[in-house]
Amino acid sequence: MKTRHKRMALIAAGLATLGVAAWLVLSAFQKNLVFFFTPTQIAAGEAPRGRSFRVGGMVENGSLKRQPDGVTVAFGVTDNAQQLRVVYRGILPDLFKEGKGVVAQGKLGDDGVFVAEEVLAKHDENYMPPEAAYALKKGNEAKAGGAMAKDGK
Repeated sequence: MKTRHKRMALIAAGLATLGVAAWLVLSAFQKNLVFFFTPTQIAAGEAPRGRSFRVGGMVENGSLKRQPDGVTVAFGVTDNAQQLRVVYRGILPDLFKEGKGVVAQGKLGDDGVFVAEEVLAKHDENYMPPEAAYALKKGNEAKAGGAMAKDGK
C-alpha cells in the first residue's frame, strides 16, 4: 500500500469515527429533549403521542381530585382557552394549589388524559414558571382571536 493510500484510509477512518461520535451525541440529545406544549396546542393535535413532553398553565379551580389510594391525584390545567386533564401519581410539591401556575412533564394517553411523571409548582407569589406564563399568554391570544372571529372583526 502506498503512502498516499494509507493517508486516505486514515482520513476515511477518522471521518467515520467522527460521524459515529456525532450520531451518538445527537441521539442522546434527541432522547433527552423535552418540548413544551400549551393545552391549546395539545387540543389542536400538535403534541406527540407516546413521547414525553411538558405542559403548563394554571391549575383549574375545583378540579383537584385525590384518589382513594392517597397518592394519585387528578387535576385540570388550563391556558384560559383550553383545558387538559392531568393524572399524577406521587407527592405534589408543597406550593401546588388550585389557581396557581404549574408545569407537568409526562405523556399524553390515548384517552386524551396527560399522565404526569413530574409536577412543578410556582416558586413564590411573584414567580410564574416561564412555560406556564407562555401557555397563559398563548391561551389568552387564542381566546381573543376566537372572540374576534365570532364578532366578525
